[in-house]
Amino acid sequence: MRLLPLLVCLLACGPALAASSRPNILVIVSDDQGYNDVGFNGGKAVPTPHLDALAASGVRCTSGYVSHPFCSPTRAGLLTGRYQQRFGHENNPAYNPADAVAGLPLSEKLLPQFLKETGYKTGWIGKWHLGATPAHTPWARGFDQTYGFIGGGHAYSDWAIDVKKEYNVPLTRDGQATPEVPAHLTEAFGKEAAAFIRRNAGAPWMLYLAFNAPHTPHMPTIEREKQFADVKDPVRRKCLAQISLLDDAVGAVTKALADSGQAQDTLVFFFSDNGGTPPSLGADNTPLRGNKGMVYEGGIRVPFVVSWPAQLKAGSTYGGPVSSLDVAATALALAGAPSPSERRLDGVNLIPFLKGEDTGLPHANLFWRTGGGSSYAVRAGQWKLVRNGKQPDELYDLEADLSESKDLAAAKPELAARLASELTAWNTQLIQPLFQSPRTGKTAKKGKK
Repeated sequence: MRLLPLLVCLLACGPALAASSRPNILVIVSDDQGYNDVGFNGGKAVPTPHLDALAASGVRCTSGYVSHPFCSPTRAGLLTGRYQQRFGHENNPAYNPADAVAGLPLSEKLLPQFLKETGYKTGWIGKWHLGATPAHTPWARGFDQTYGFIGGGHAYSDWAIDVKKEYNVPLTRDGQATPEVPAHLTEAFGKEAAAFIRRNAGAPWMLYLAFNAPHTPHMPTIEREKQFADVKDPVRRKCLAQISLLDDAVGAVTKALADSGQAQDTLVFFFSDNGGTPPSLGADNTPLRGNKGMVYEGGIRVPFVVSWPAQLKAGSTYGGPVSSLDVAATALALAGAPSPSERRLDGVNLIPFLKGEDTGLPHANLFWRTGGGSSYAVRAGQWKLVRNGKQPDELYDLEADLSESKDLAAAKPELAARLASELTAWNTQLIQPLFQSPRTGKTAKKGKK
C-alpha cells in the first residue's frame, strides 16, 4: 500500500518531469555558404572560431545534405520534415503580399505548431522566404516570438525602407512592421537570438535562426572587410568578411547559451540552406562539384553540425547521410510529440544514429528534384545517380570520388538502372510545382500528379 502514494505522485508529476528533461531546440541556418568556407570543414580562407567550437562541442556530419539546391524549398522541407515536392513547393516564391499561392501551402503543419502543442515556446529570427500573405507569415505558422524580414533577401545596412522593394522592406517584430534599421543585420540577428535565449530560459523553447548571410548583396562592415585586405578579388573579400560577421553572430548565440546555463541541454543544428554560389559570387565549395542550383554535391551537400553536449560525444564525426529533413523528426521525438498520422514525414530521429545506438544508415535513399523534373538525384549508400534534363544518367561512387569526376553508369548498368527505378518510384509520389520562381515570369498554377 505504501507504493500507492508513490504511484500517484509519478502519474501526477510525470508530464512535468518529462517536460523538464526535454532539450531546447536551436536551428541555425546560413545562406549560400560554401562547403569550404568554414574551418571545421578544413577551410583556411576565413577564420570561423565560433562555428568551429560548435562543431567541436558535438558531431560534424560529413555527409550532411539539404533537400534542395536553393533557398525557399529547403526551408519548406526543413519546417515540415517532408520532401517539399510532395506539396508543390519546389521554387522560390515571389515577394507578393497579395499572392496566396506563392508560399508554403497552408495545408502543411509546421514544426513550431507541433512543438507549441507540447509546451514549447517558439521563435523565428532572420529570413522567412516562405510566402508573404498574412496567412503565410511566421507568426501565423506557429512562432510565438518573431523578428526579421519576410522576403527572400535583404540589404544588411543603411537601407531606405520601401514596403514594395523586397530587399528594403521593413523588418517585423512580433508581427508588426518596425522602423528599425540596425547597424548591420547579421549582428542584429545574433543579438536578437541571444536575447530570445536568455528571455526564455527554462521554457523549453525552439528557435529557428535563419541568417541571410552570406547571401548577396555582400555588405560587410568596412572594418571587417579590412581584415581581408590581402584577398584581391573584391567579391570574394566581401563574402569572406560577411562570413566572419556571421561567425561572430553565432558566437553571441552560443555565449548566451553558456551564460544562461542552457548549453548542455540545448540541441543545436547548424547548416547552410544550400551549397555555395559559383566562385564569381564569392563562395568556395572545394572539393565538391557544382554549386547552388545544381544536384551535384556542391549544390546539396553543406556544412552540417549537430551539438547536444548532454547526449552527444563532443568532437565526433558521423559519415552516414543525414538531411535537413531530419530536424523535424528529431525535434518531435525529443519533445515527446507523436509523429503526425495524417502526413508522411521523410526525416528520421538522428539521435540514435549519432550516439551509435543504431548502426544502420538513417536513410536508405535520399532524393532530389528541381524544376518539376529538370534535374534529379538519388543517393543510396556510397552511390549517387544524377539526371540532368534529357542527358544520360550519371553514376558516381561518393566514397572513392567525392568530386563526382568519374561517371560509372556505363561500367555499372544494373546499379544505375536500379537507382533510376527507385528515383522513378519516388517521383510518382510528388506533384508539380504550385508556383514558379520569380525570374521565370510564369504564373502560379495548381499542382497535379
